[in-house]
Amino acid sequence: MQVVILAGGLGTRISEESLIKPKPLIEIGSKPIIWHIMKIYSHYGFNDFIICCGYKGYLIKEYFANYSLHTTDIKVDLHKNYIEILKKKTEKWNVTLVDTGDFSNTGERIKRIQRFIKNDNFCLTYGDGLSSVNIKQLIKFHKAQKKIATVLAVKPLGRFGALKMKNNYVENFLEKPIGDNGWVNGGFFVLNKKIFKYLNKKNLVWEKQPLEELSKKKQLCAKKHDGFWYAMDTIRDKEYLESLWSSSKCPWKSWVE
Repeated sequence: MQVVILAGGLGTRISEESLIKPKPLIEIGSKPIIWHIMKIYSHYGFNDFIICCGYKGYLIKEYFANYSLHTTDIKVDLHKNYIEILKKKTEKWNVTLVDTGDFSNTGERIKRIQRFIKNDNFCLTYGDGLSSVNIKQLIKFHKAQKKIATVLAVKPLGRFGALKMKNNYVENFLEKPIGDNGWVNGGFFVLNKKIFKYLNKKNLVWEKQPLEELSKKKQLCAKKHDGFWYAMDTIRDKEYLESLWSSSKCPWKSWVE
């Protein structure tokens, strides 16, 4: 099954870094967040990726074109203009990078990769969200429902610390509480290729008309996920994810190095 990653947005809320690189290349630890996302899928055996490029997409192309230079030991013979890869171990990824427009909306980006979809079902996610989701279980759920689309439903953490108070005293303080207990779009989808019938208008926003129409026709299912999920929108989010990555129990790291 193929995995489509939306990686073309401007990332204006994290402009401190997105001014010089596309948001999916912003690093968590020493690796771009898109690398972390791909490692999640790869852990479950999904290694065929289609990346929807847009804003500064050439940098994403250059990253994968030079992946061995970024991740392995090399020897450079300047006289012969030759590079030898010394450490051969690398990812088993097949990566297709597609220009989907600098200013395209999310629905338009999905529409433009239709010709690359080989099978009846495929995965879709954004280039800025991490989760402890079990991808195989999500796909199994999708196939069992026999609907066009499945989305991972999550409960995001609150943006501010929460106080539990009694009289003038704080009984409990939570730095990262669950938000308002409402389920939201977690950004991990499994889709049937029939989805392209809902993308027949120009430059649609995936999260508006297509998903709204699917829900009205009872073709959109949601699998609830109580585990870890977090999206990187701001520098504060990046710093929070970096603190988790450097901890002994990173919640989205399901793979073993």
